[in-house]
Amino acid sequence: MSEMSRRTVLVSSIAASGLAMIGTSSAAAPRSAKAGAPAPWGATPSPRQQAWHKREQYAFIHFSINTFTDREWGYGDESPKLFDPSDFSADQIVGAAKAGGLRGIVLTAKHHDGFCLWPTTLTEHCIRNSPFRQGKGDIVREFEQACRRAGLAFGLYLSPWDRNHADYGKAAYIDYYRKQIVELCTRYGELFEFWFDGANGGDGYYGGARETRKIDAEAYYNWPSIVSLVHRHQPMACTFEPLGSDLRWVGNEDGVAGDPCWPTMADHKPSQAEGNSGLRNGPLWWPAETNTSIRPGWFYHADEDSKIKTPQRLVRLYDESVARGTNLILNLPPDRRGRLADPDVAVLQSFGKAQQATFSTNLAEGARATADHERGVAFAATKVLDGDPDSYWSSPDAIHTPQIVLDLRLGRPFDLIRIREYLPLGTRVTRFAIDLDTGSGWQEAATGACISAQRVVRLPAPVDARRLRLRIVDAPVCPAISEIALFRQVDPAGVELPAARPNDVLPPEAWSIIAAPAPGAEALTDDDSGTVWRVPVTDPTQEVSITMKLAVPVRLRGFVLIPSRAVMTDAAPPKRYRVEASMDGKTWTTARTEEFSNIANALTPQRIVFPTSSKAAFVRLTLVGLAAPARNMAIAGVQLLR
Repeated sequence: MSEMSRRTVLVSSIAASGLAMIGTSSAAAPRSAKAGAPAPWGATPSPRQQAWHKREQYAFIHFSINTFTDREWGYGDESPKLFDPSDFSADQIVGAAKAGGLRGIVLTAKHHDGFCLWPTTLTEHCIRNSPFRQGKGDIVREFEQACRRAGLAFGLYLSPWDRNHADYGKAAYIDYYRKQIVELCTRYGELFEFWFDGANGGDGYYGGARETRKIDAEAYYNWPSIVSLVHRHQPMACTFEPLGSDLRWVGNEDGVAGDPCWPTMADHKPSQAEGNSGLRNGPLWWPAETNTSIRPGWFYHADEDSKIKTPQRLVRLYDESVARGTNLILNLPPDRRGRLADPDVAVLQSFGKAQQATFSTNLAEGARATADHERGVAFAATKVLDGDPDSYWSSPDAIHTPQIVLDLRLGRPFDLIRIREYLPLGTRVTRFAIDLDTGSGWQEAATGACISAQRVVRLPAPVDARRLRLRIVDAPVCPAISEIALFRQVDPAGVELPAARPNDVLPPEAWSIIAAPAPGAEALTDDDSGTVWRVPVTDPTQEVSITMKLAVPVRLRGFVLIPSRAVMTDAAPPKRYRVEASMDGKTWTTARTEEFSNIANALTPQRIVFPTSSKAAFVRLTLVGLAAPARNMAIAGVQLLR
């Protein structure tokens, strides 16, 4: 395969974007080109990245075979006949996302199991062979049309890993995968994002081989050529994740960006920590997208109905992602009807209504802006208040740390302060401070690093200030601040979630650990994710077995392994598992054996459901190897499902 550098891909992609935009209103020359404007500094966003930054938050939709098998990662051997939503409505799902203030949808068109939600002729493992719409359905088309009707942007996810395809790991699969990309990029109108997952290689069905296949993802996929293929057909679609793409992963699946989270990066594949923080003055504009789910899992599970994020939690999630200048992609998993469950919809409606009320009134309107330095009339302090994202306040080139003051109207208390930089000129401010005067002189209210696309500062309580001052504390060049806006948070209405299903999880008192290879195993049963059981591991294939005895024999249908969420440099969760059941503690029957799903990255509870329930008086859980290099295996908890 030919090799292309990331820089070559970016240059050619940006050129393609520019050509695609000629003749449209968005193709107008940026105002940074006007006379006397500051020169751009450092890396700057492409036109499609600029458009992406403005979306701020949108939905992820995970809906496929896993919805009907109650799993997170399908093995690839599932029958297409399992996919049979009883009352599918893309409009209901899209409408709920819009009510939540989300501005687009990214649909999982194919997950790791390889099942395709569009009627492709490239494989039989697709919706054509399902009962849905008598084999005539097209989930991708229905979502695309629902998004157009609702005025939302549309994007797609296509898993590079395919646990169904017989040729996965071979050259022939890459030809197949590229053809899938072309189908999706040419059949469903304009896309704003194309998502490539980082999970690649492992156990799979692979056309009946049922084996483990490992690949060198960078060499196997030749990501620059894949990204270029997307941009050839969709010049305004931002690609996600691999080196060479437009967007990077934030390094966790909790939806939490670093503070600060720089949109610039080094020209190499980042570690999770680097993805979370970015790199100040990195050579690439490679902003982070924060991803998380409204539920613990990415696909719908009925026993998670009581575990939906509340509207109040979504407000905090906004603070941890959008307010730090990243974009949030919030997963909304439809149930087996093909709709969002009622409590999910209620949460979205409450959150969306509160946020719309919060940000509908800019309390800085009517203020007077002055600065200690202005570049000229075209870059006056008043530009931060004019509501025009293409105008900005700036100082002369030699003045890197100016100050701007807003004289405010009293009687308009606020607790949110939003600041934006003019992105075509780069991320220019390194550190800033905000001072408030409530009548007794200036008091420092907040400090921070990185403004970029936006920084929303939340105060501990609403303040009725006479004046606000933004101080640029550290910057390598003069600033370009396009907005200072003030808001007051409207609290979302509470939503009553369903009660937890009492019969799903066997209570800890109904079973006990009778054998474990290291002390402290009681941490697995204390229902406290903060206590962690650690086992030294000296070999990458080492097995760690835990034997459990049930007080009364029960038909078990699965288990949950809870990894530790603590940041640990010397410990990692297990990679694989084998779970066995016994009635006498001597004769054992294997209930399931497989890899854990994306456990090293997600660090979320791994919910494993057996193909058939097993009656057991004893359970033996064997954990094999580590999901990441480390000296210890770390687990926070184990639950048994009945």
